[in-house]
Amino acid sequence: MRKIDEIDLKMLEELQRDGNLSIDSLAERVHLSRNACWRRLKALEEQRVIKGRVALVDAEQVGCGLSVFIFIRTANHDPDWLARFRKAVVSLPEITGVHRTSGELDYVLRARVADVKAYDRLYQQLIAKVPLADVNASFVMEDIKDTTALPLVNGV
Repeated sequence: MRKIDEIDLKMLEELQRDGNLSIDSLAERVHLSRNACWRRLKALEEQRVIKGRVALVDAEQVGCGLSVFIFIRTANHDPDWLARFRKAVVSLPEITGVHRTSGELDYVLRARVADVKAYDRLYQQLIAKVPLADVNASFVMEDIKDTTALPLVNGV
């Protein structure tokens, strides 16, 4: 696996801003020939540095305007429970992120729903699929910063 260099980082920064850039536009922005840029881009994709390209959809406009953080504690940590939990959260499309955490909480989930009633339906579905010791939710009142771009630093 080759090392990511300054040019790769610049390419990744540009693609994080606009994943639809043509090879010609990307090459121009990072000061490479079209062929050199294409080879680097293919290498980044093959190495899975670039895992895919997606469209960022406006949640309000598609009826998922309420962002929710769900905080979970569980009394059970055995492999069977974990398998059921994984299957449950993966099966619910409203859940957009699941993180096992250190500290007092066991899991933090991120979800997108239409409103509080839709959250309650999601909550009911989740607890029907897997036993949970404690579930708390916080509703996002305002997104001050919400980005998919990673902070790319030199010397990766």
